[in-house]
Amino acid sequence: MKRKTKNQQTKKRYTRYNHQTMTPFLNPTFIISILIALSIHEWAHGYVAYLLGDPTAKESGRLTINPIAHLDLLGTILFLTIGFGWGKPVPIDPRYFQHPKRDTALVAIAGPVSNLILATAAYIALTIIGARIGGDVFDLLSMGAGSSVGTLFLVNLFASSLFINLGLMAFNLIPIAPLDGSRVLHAFIPLRHEDRYEDLMRHGPMLLLILLLAERFLNFPFLSLWISGIMNFVLSFMQRIVALF
Repeated sequence: MKRKTKNQQTKKRYTRYNHQTMTPFLNPTFIISILIALSIHEWAHGYVAYLLGDPTAKESGRLTINPIAHLDLLGTILFLTIGFGWGKPVPIDPRYFQHPKRDTALVAIAGPVSNLILATAAYIALTIIGARIGGDVFDLLSMGAGSSVGTLFLVNLFASSLFINLGLMAFNLIPIAPLDGSRVLHAFIPLRHEDRYEDLMRHGPMLLLILLLAERFLNFPFLSLWISGIMNFVLSFMQRIVALF
């Protein structure tokens, strides 16, 4: 029998954690992690827009990491009940930008990049904990009785932060409006095709809803494959980087 590669073992343990640990959405570590992830994500949009000359987010009180400023009522309820939802979009006015097309893309990518940074910080924290008590990051995810309450809480908090931020990053990179990926892709659309692209993106919310319903009722897992594919790639990359030290 062939030995499983380390990446295969990583994916197996990630899948087990994703299904078993991420399912209960009303636990403290999930709530803390999602509030931080959403707040930093939306703040990053507003901050980069501000650096590029757009004061709209600051003037509307959105240039803050206070979660209350970024929570959407329905999106928050859905996050806490089914694990999927959204925050309140930060207002952006491209008329302030010197290069509207490019700068809008930079503002859009700022949110996913902020989630990647938070996920990296969580992975480093888990690596440090693992180095102190033995075992790698994914071994920590199966910790149970015998570990201190404080250690278990920190492991669950950083693990939730890792997977939530990676998931939020991957989901927002889908190139369908109103997600960030659509605005990033827009920067690469030739001028002669912009009108056609914008017409297509007007149907983005409906297309996204169709994909969600198709995945739920028709077993068409486009969104799951996209998200899990990006998450597995980033996790494997993080693991390889850590292995160098």
